[in-house]
Amino acid sequence: MTWRIPSSEPTIYLTFDDGPIPEATEFVLQELANFEAKATFFCIGDNIRKHPSIFQQLLAQGHSVGNHTFNHLKGWNTDDETYFANVAQCQDLLPPTRLFRPPYGRIRKRQAAYLKEHHQLIMWDVLTGDYSPSLKPEQVLRGTTKACESGSLVVFHDSIKAWKNMSYALPRTLDYLAERNFKFAALPMGNAEGGSR
Repeated sequence: MTWRIPSSEPTIYLTFDDGPIPEATEFVLQELANFEAKATFFCIGDNIRKHPSIFQQLLAQGHSVGNHTFNHLKGWNTDDETYFANVAQCQDLLPPTRLFRPPYGRIRKRQAAYLKEHHQLIMWDVLTGDYSPSLKPEQVLRGTTKACESGSLVVFHDSIKAWKNMSYALPRTLDYLAERNFKFAALPMGNAEGGSR
């Protein structure tokens, strides 16, 4: 599993889980464009199905995409066959990509071992907590900017649940890091030959 990306230049890898979602994903895309930043979106297949035009928009803007299962399944609570089928169902809607992030970061060892044959399992070293109702937007911002260092994989969520915290913290995080000469890069999608079955 990949938790951070060693980098010779000051680079941050922003990632967004759970989209595409109207308003939330569109807001993220606008903020990224404001900073000429690239990012990686770990998409839920069912949301791609519901909102194909937003999905096409993020691809058109040059961002990377990864698999986040079709129904946001938690590996710990799902039998392997069902889990792998759900991953494959999402993969069918994506351009060729090896990137996969398990929802909730919860995946069984044998599920991870099987999926890594065709996927790069992307985790994180900075979890913003934007989805947490117990965190205030200022706390999300402070915790995120404090934890970021070169090579960090940062998790935001382009979801309704995270909207209040994310919409406050994301532009200010971009501003803070840009002022410190960090560049924002998307993860390479690699070659996903063979799919996920």
